[in-house]
Amino acid sequence: MRDSASNKFVAALAIIAAPFGLGAFMLAWSPAVQYGLEDPKRDGYVQPRSVYDLVDKTSESTVTVWCEVSKNNGAQGTAWAIELETAVSDIYPTTLITNHHVIEDCIGGKGEVTIALPGQSERDAIVVVWDAKNDLAVLASKSKYPVLKLSESDPYPGYWVMAFGSADGYEGSVAFGNVLNVYGNDLLITNNLSSGNSGGPLIDNEGNVIGVTTWSSRTQQYNGAVSLDAFCIEILDCQYEYDGEKTWWDYS
Repeated sequence: MRDSASNKFVAALAIIAAPFGLGAFMLAWSPAVQYGLEDPKRDGYVQPRSVYDLVDKTSESTVTVWCEVSKNNGAQGTAWAIELETAVSDIYPTTLITNHHVIEDCIGGKGEVTIALPGQSERDAIVVVWDAKNDLAVLASKSKYPVLKLSESDPYPGYWVMAFGSADGYEGSVAFGNVLNVYGNDLLITNNLSSGNSGGPLIDNEGNVIGVTTWSSRTQQYNGAVSLDAFCIEILDCQYEYDGEKTWWDYS
């Protein structure tokens, strides 16, 4: 009788413990599955694994730009380092991208262009080439910064994006948002932008550049960036590959 009662007790404990064991397994397994499902390399709609690492990496390659025509006349924006050879790369090895409207008053030696990382002293830069129609410009500097990579994927509505720049003069400002829509070479985004963000990189969840923050709307609840396709018109030598459809572009 004792053995029978003991066996029933052990069986009861097993029945009670089984759900707890299964629950523990599910708790351990679910985050692992969710971690895999939210891999930025497979899903542009999720936020990055580490926002801190993404901000830190972008900050090393993004500078504030000043175009000073006179003591009380100038413009401020943002620029970021890109891997791109120019005609002056031997003397100015670092190439940067910004908006044309940030430096247009300094073109032709009419003013002085300087750049600086947040909290650091200003360094000289020169204007190499520009595309006024698409509001893009290429700068060059002797100062060295790590380059940001360009995205190999087309952005779609809903993509997670980060705008980095000197919003209203506050260097190293960050704004998170999403791609609202894509219209021609314009990316409509929900990120908050201010004067000074112009020319800054629009970063996806893998840390790659998908566009250049360019304008803000005073009447609508979205702002705008220039897509990488606009680079192909004047800035980059783009080569399209077709295999039934356009895959993406390479640059040289």
